[in-house]
Amino acid sequence: MGNAPSRKPNRLENHDYAQPGTYFITICSKGHQQLFGTIALGSGRQNAAPTSLMKLSPIGRIVEAEIMRLSRTYEGVYVDCYVVMPNHVHMIIVIRNIHGRQDASPTISQMMNQWKRAASIKAGSSIWQKSFHDHIIRNQVRYNLIVQYIACNPEIWEKDIYFMGPGRPYIAPSDRPIL
Repeated sequence: MGNAPSRKPNRLENHDYAQPGTYFITICSKGHQQLFGTIALGSGRQNAAPTSLMKLSPIGRIVEAEIMRLSRTYEGVYVDCYVVMPNHVHMIIVIRNIHGRQDASPTISQMMNQWKRAASIKAGSSIWQKSFHDHIIRNQVRYNLIVQYIACNPEIWEKDIYFMGPGRPYIAPSDRPIL
């Protein structure tokens, strides 16, 4: 059993993920299957908004509806921006400081686990890979870059690290951050 690979910790050590902050979250579908819809590549719509390129599947619509519920489910938490891609979701989640609150906020991990569970139940099967990727956004420059990346993600789908197409199977990205 000593030869089993050890799993790299996903979260920043000693960081309280229930504290106010801004987090860039990426969650992938199970097996990187394209469950959430398709992107109309080569549509010729040069002035189309990036989100109009993504055609959500029924499961993709469930995922998007659950994203919308996140801001209503947790007090002081809101989804600032997001994009549902064919096999992954990006979102920026903001935890605000609510004065006078007695209860501790749920952590990002607790929120994501509950969110993934709710979407899977509504979809009728497990649709997510284990865990998720997160990046703590610490300044406005980084925030602006990530918002731009999320907004443009459908336009650059064929260059995305999660893209799987003819002759291009999914290859896990290295330990480098997406941005």
